[in-house]
Amino acid sequence: MIGCRVLGHRYRFRAVDAELRWYCERGCGAGASKRYPTAELAARYATALDREDRAALGERAPLLGLLPLRLWRSLGRKRQGSRSPTARS
Repeated sequence: MIGCRVLGHRYRFRAVDAELRWYCERGCGAGASKRYPTAELAARYATALDREDRAALGERAPLLGLLPLRLWRSLGRKRQGSRSPTARS
């Protein structure tokens, strides 16, 4: 799938007995599995790995995502500074 080639796989994890299984949520067919000694251990890994970090995205926004906003604000400050000579004190 082109989404996986461009953005990377979006893996989902689940435990089935003592086996940890993962697959791509986008349906490209990528995935695998791994056996653990106990079902509790497999469930623990599945819970830890199967989470979305979108909730904290605003708190730790990516630099490239903010770059256009930073440039826009910088240009706005420069325009305001060139219009009024008293702005540069």
